[in-house]
Amino acid sequence: MALIVQKYGGTSVGNPERICNVARRILETQHAGNKVIAVVSAMSGVTNNLIDLANAVSKNPTEREMDVLLATGEQQTIALTAMAINSIGGKAVSLTGAQAGIQTDGVHTKARISDITPTEVHEMLEEGNIVILAGFQGQTRDGLITTLGRGGSDLTAIAMAAAVKADLCQIFTDVDGVYTCDPRVVKTAKKINVISYDEMLEMASSGSKVMQSRSVEFAKKFGVRFEVRNSMNTNPGTLVKEEEKGMESVVVRGVSIERNQAKVTIDDVPDRPGVAAIIFSAIRDANIIIDMIVQNVSWDGETDISFTCSAAELPKAEAELNKIIPTLGGNVKLRSQSGVAKLSIVGIGMRSHSGVAAKMFNALAENGINIQMISTSEIKTAVTVNENEIEKAAKVVHTAFGLDA
Repeated sequence: MALIVQKYGGTSVGNPERICNVARRILETQHAGNKVIAVVSAMSGVTNNLIDLANAVSKNPTEREMDVLLATGEQQTIALTAMAINSIGGKAVSLTGAQAGIQTDGVHTKARISDITPTEVHEMLEEGNIVILAGFQGQTRDGLITTLGRGGSDLTAIAMAAAVKADLCQIFTDVDGVYTCDPRVVKTAKKINVISYDEMLEMASSGSKVMQSRSVEFAKKFGVRFEVRNSMNTNPGTLVKEEEKGMESVVVRGVSIERNQAKVTIDDVPDRPGVAAIIFSAIRDANIIIDMIVQNVSWDGETDISFTCSAAELPKAEAELNKIIPTLGGNVKLRSQSGVAKLSIVGIGMRSHSGVAAKMFNALAENGINIQMISTSEIKTAVTVNENEIEKAAKVVHTAFGLDA
């Protein structure tokens, strides 16, 4: 008897009809001779509605109370899903993250899983139950409710699969798998059958919305193979696994885009040891996630430092930097720009092939698209462009690397 962890996203459980569809799929999996843990997200739109409610009663709701509020979205879905399974002859019980033994640190709204003790999960499974588990949430050692950030249900599923040593983890969503680019942007995008952890991680961190990057990182660390599938059909999905010989034959696996970015530049920074540490320590202490970082060559003892972050976090970044800029000395100035988007190409084949970045830059140049910032890793090259040009940029780069075929 195999132990299978399945995860269903918000669109998969977006209304009562879809919840009943998911209930039938889960029950079929159990009837095939498996033990099943199903992790579910809040119904599509519920989390946003809860955020709107919070903003309606408070201009600055505390993060602790936001976690208490947002955790209720998943609790609705687990109860409804368990009810639906029980109504068609199954035997299901719902568990919150805390009841399932998911312990996190104390960073509200962006908590990290520190430990899982799935004692109650095992007990329920041994009694013949299907366990319906709330994604996106856990609790601190002191019993405070926490949430894992957007996409946290993916992390819940992967982490639980590792904790219970599941034979298979399936991530069900509203697409057939991982594509060479967002098919809503590039109509010629193709489904990828198999992809490595590293490629999936780079695509997730570069804007691909199929998987949350932290969950892919967790899967790689603990060796959890998982499949991304569509909850609306039975088509094979995309298998995400460890890198194997032969994967490098594909130079570029996919193209990712990330909208709603902002660029922050700190001009005329004194070029001396410790200045960058002061700047980015302030950003870290405010729990602001940054991405690309570029420092210009020093000129007359001064330099410029630029980085990108989510446009939503730009006001917080500006506020934190304005606090420390006076301590840096000199004529330091702060500039920021929203309306920026990031375009990335990803592929482990980039390690063994030259001229990949040049091919990307030429494709953009030939189509009149200006590059603002450039960042590279061993298997990724990323650039920022104006947000109103990101779709055109994705299409021309996708074609340049033969991903349309």
